[in-house]
Amino acid sequence: MREWARDVPLAVGLALLVAVLVAIGAGGGGALDRLGGEALRERFERVQRAAPGIVHSARFDPEDPRAGSADEDFGDVLGRYGTAVENASPKSLDGGLVHDSTRIVLPTVRGGVAAAGTVDLSLVYASDAPRPAGYVAGRAPRGRGNAVELAVSTRTRDALGLRVGQRFRLGDGALKNVDVEARVVGVFRADGERRLWKERPLLVRPLRAKDAANAGALIAPRGVEVLQRQAGVELTVDWNMRLTPGGETADRFVGEEGRREFQRIMARYPPSARRAFCGAEGAYGGKVCVLGNHPATELETATALPDTMEEFSRRWDQARVVISFAWASLLAVGFTALVVTSLSVVRRALAGDRLRRARGASAGGVAARRALWSAPAVLAGFGGGCALAGAVTAVSPSCQGGLAVALLCSAPLPLLTWAALRDGALLRGRARSTGRRLVGEAVVLLLAVGGVFALRGRGTEGSAGPDPLVATVPALLGVATVVLLVRCYPWPVRAAARWSAAGRGVVPLVALCRAAKEAPARGLALLVLVVTLAGAVFGGLVSGTLLEGRRAAAAWQVGADASFLGAGRDPAMAERLARARGVRETVAVRQLRVDPLSGTDGGRYGVSSLVGVDAGALRDAGAGSAAARALADAGLDGGGEGGDIRVLASDGRAGELLTFTRHGKEQRIRIVGALPDDVARDPALGPVRRATGARQHLLLADSGDLAGFAASDFEETALLLFGDRLDTAELRSLVPRAAPGAATGELRVLAEERAEAAEDGLVAAVAAAHTGCTALAVVLALLALVIDLSLSAPSRGRVASYLRTLGLGGRAASALHLLQLLPLVCAAVVGGVVLGLALPSLLGPVVDLREFTGGPVVPERHVDVFFVAALGAGICVLVAAAVAVESRIGRRRRLGAVLRLGRSDD
Repeated sequence: MREWARDVPLAVGLALLVAVLVAIGAGGGGALDRLGGEALRERFERVQRAAPGIVHSARFDPEDPRAGSADEDFGDVLGRYGTAVENASPKSLDGGLVHDSTRIVLPTVRGGVAAAGTVDLSLVYASDAPRPAGYVAGRAPRGRGNAVELAVSTRTRDALGLRVGQRFRLGDGALKNVDVEARVVGVFRADGERRLWKERPLLVRPLRAKDAANAGALIAPRGVEVLQRQAGVELTVDWNMRLTPGGETADRFVGEEGRREFQRIMARYPPSARRAFCGAEGAYGGKVCVLGNHPATELETATALPDTMEEFSRRWDQARVVISFAWASLLAVGFTALVVTSLSVVRRALAGDRLRRARGASAGGVAARRALWSAPAVLAGFGGGCALAGAVTAVSPSCQGGLAVALLCSAPLPLLTWAALRDGALLRGRARSTGRRLVGEAVVLLLAVGGVFALRGRGTEGSAGPDPLVATVPALLGVATVVLLVRCYPWPVRAAARWSAAGRGVVPLVALCRAAKEAPARGLALLVLVVTLAGAVFGGLVSGTLLEGRRAAAAWQVGADASFLGAGRDPAMAERLARARGVRETVAVRQLRVDPLSGTDGGRYGVSSLVGVDAGALRDAGAGSAAARALADAGLDGGGEGGDIRVLASDGRAGELLTFTRHGKEQRIRIVGALPDDVARDPALGPVRRATGARQHLLLADSGDLAGFAASDFEETALLLFGDRLDTAELRSLVPRAAPGAATGELRVLAEERAEAAEDGLVAAVAAAHTGCTALAVVLALLALVIDLSLSAPSRGRVASYLRTLGLGGRAASALHLLQLLPLVCAAVVGGVVLGLALPSLLGPVVDLREFTGGPVVPERHVDVFFVAALGAGICVLVAAAVAVESRIGRRRRLGAVLRLGRSDD
């Protein structure tokens, strides 16, 4: 009992280590699901910023007294059916699917406004329109009389010269047979991030055209009925739904099973909503339902959420692979620390255990006794680890996984005890031991190489859950690196020892000789340091690459400090943006879709993107554009005087002639040279190229060669805005945010795009996982390093004591300890850093970070040199601190406490 009591500190340390490992095993899956759930919620929220998640639509006819009661207000009818489709949402979503808004968009009508002339009005009923507090004058439209009440934004009021109370006639536009009086009853502020402004930007500001202005206005449900009755047309009402799943609900949809469950829910919800709407199914477009007293069709449902889930699942699978490397590194460090702790227990009790063996006890019996000694620590660690996992992850831990980890943690101590006490452990020949070591090292190297090739060849597609191969390969690579280091680093150490022998001091010679001799015994410490450093460097490499890749993708999307897409459709707005405060230079980039034929044999060249850019202006903007540089080098800047369009082509030979027909006129393209590879990645071309699908070829020309084309001929035109101090607020006041596909132009600001990219939930999940795993691995590595140093401390203490009897001073003894550990630290830093930097190359397509960054190409790897240097310096500081503590303890210890006559193992 006295012996067991003396080992209480080791038992407590073992219990803490088991608790940490059990917490990792039991709570790892829950933590990963929690990270994935947060990323999924963020993804749903981002997708639904510009467009509703689910849209239920029904087409309805003008009022028919036979269809239903005319007493109920049409707005109340729309609200009641919105509540009905919301109540039909699946219960498994836990109330996460809510009714967001109801919309009716009418075809345009034409109004005559005295101050602005003819105006094409887009009239919208929106249940999410501004409340009374959002009006600066007047009130919201109401359903009174036969006059159509309108509400406009402050910008529309100022641009068209409208005022509250003003009346004008509405006539035929896209909506025919209309002749009704309209009255402006309110003016609202169209600011903020309301989705209504993004989906209907004409409500925010009018769009000027040559013959008429286009503007938007809000109307009441009664106004919708008045206009529909006059026109006698069928209209469509949309009930927009928003999905905001809670924490546990989103966590449940992460992974392959969760993806299938979500798809089942999305497939079952539309029929439930149709039954809640009118109870009729299979009408095939017939108006068998009623909306108040309007005959209506059954509901039709449109949603992009299943596609969003598919995209997220694909990206999450890749994120899980990247996270699994950090997880595997953490587990490798943890189990190595456990082995080191078990070795410490075995070494501490070795003398007593050998005495028991001499008295007749079997090796298995002593090992069983040691297992019994560790059982309370393992049980305590199991309970504490499960509790810790539940507290940290806030989800129910996997007790089965924790139990498996606990059983695995209980194995090293009895196994190491049996190995140290079995028959022949002390009589084994050196040659036989060396042979076994060589075989073991060869097996490790073969397993590591085979694992890398298997992972590269198989990939990670189709894996639905934890992948043992993905988790094993990094650990095998760490062990293989340690095998090579243990074999290689003693050679330069011995060379340094021979060189130091020529000097006068004995400390370097003794320290380096012992460092070379003890290299095989330092394998566990080396493994801990190498795996920890490799995981940290790999995590830093991933985080840096994701950060730079997202920044590059944002630059590709914008093309400059800001850009205006749709400049050809709204040239007046493009001119106003060019005059905005802070804009230094502007460059127009245009893209034309062409399908040319070879001028030689008449064969098809392939569908191509013909991009025109003002090379001189782009070069003067100081953007360092590869496209401008390529055009200037080829002598194409400024355009040509002939009729041919001179281009640089991604495919084709110089001098080749291509032809295509535009508006009945043949156009000739002459290839001047090959397009450099970096031009395809030039951010200046990103806005127009991103707006269309991938094409077979890219043709680059100067804008001067495309002067013969009208603005309407180009499928996309972007105005690039350059300026170090752009006034984003002024730019947004001119062009508010708009939903994708809006009729008005879209303004993109680089600062906004980068800020949005920084909020990506998947990138945040990867970074958080790597940061947490690295921090915990460092703690475990420090524990393992301290225990490993304590194992070899008596040996170093005896050597120092021998030298102290020969006159060695205290500082020299500290230098001896530091020099003896310095080769180990240097080898660990070199091996860990090299392995961490080499992991992406070794694993190849398994680590595909383009899923997270976007952009035209795979992001370039970004290595944070300062981070790597800080890691190496941190390891050196930790070892120096351990040496300082050991030296201080050694000075206070008497020589007799460390010197033992008859010892020859040093």
